Amino acid sequence: MTIGLLSDTHRRSDYAKTAITHLLDAGAEFLIHAGDIGEKATLDLLERSGKRYVAVYGNNDAALTHYHNAYALVQEPYLFKLADTTFKLMHLPFYLTPDADVVIFGHTHAFECDYKGNTLYLNPGETCARNKDLSECALLRLSHERFDVTYYSRSSAQSTFDAQHFSYERR
Repeated sequence: MTIGLLSDTHRRSDYAKTAITHLLDAGAEFLIHAGDIGEKATLDLLERSGKRYVAVYGNNDAALTHYHNAYALVQEPYLFKLADTTFKLMHLPFYLTPDADVVIFGHTHAFECDYKGNTLYLNPGETCARNKDLSECALLRLSHERFDVTYYSRSSAQSTFDAQHFSYERR
């Protein structure tokens, strides 16, 4: 299974659209937004993607709570299973405990990919390009043997995303 990840879109639905389109073109079968969605337009993009998705509330998403039943919005920490893999999704990195196969978080606006013990910790970075001139997202490919992560970044001067690959043998 291939999962597209984005976080911290804030009020940049234009950047969210570019990232979602890129992730879908790269083969994403499921989308995850790790919070600080910022605006309903980004939820609409996720909904219209044609893929299943889940989005967790971030610390700046209080205005979106009245859309809770209309979209796949969840509160943190949110535990779920996908492709025989357990996930914990949150925005704030307060629950970084190894109680899932994959722990996805946002908030820091910094890409992070670390495999400790039997848990992959993954932050796709900031899609909004607020703290740096980079719009970021990631793709996670799951197999029974491996976690393969592709980190994508694009500066405002670029029309395409650069890619870095990380691969971890599942234990």
